[in-house]
Amino acid sequence: MTANMILAAQAQDGGGYSMIIMMVAIFAIMYFFMIRPQQKKQKEIRNFQNSIVEGTKVITAGGMYGTVKRVNLESASLDVEVAKGVVITVDRSYVFASAENAQLNK
Repeated sequence: MTANMILAAQAQDGGGYSMIIMMVAIFAIMYFFMIRPQQKKQKEIRNFQNSIVEGTKVITAGGMYGTVKRVNLESASLDVEVAKGVVITVDRSYVFASAENAQLNK
């Protein structure tokens, strides 16, 4: 009877390690399929936001298409012409994509 108890105790100890291994595996899967791609996309958006110059066609967070008329580095804002003679001021962090690239991806 004691041999069965020893084997049962050993099986329970191994179960703890397999649970830890399973948790690490789940975290690794989440990292490679969810977190890492999102970080890469955020990095691309930041690089685009930092490379905006006058004349760049952009899409704002609100979905407005326009052309950058002026870049204000002190206040990190952009003057974007959304229609002929209509210029709005947008914070640089609210411009997410190039309108030219969006047209190509359709």
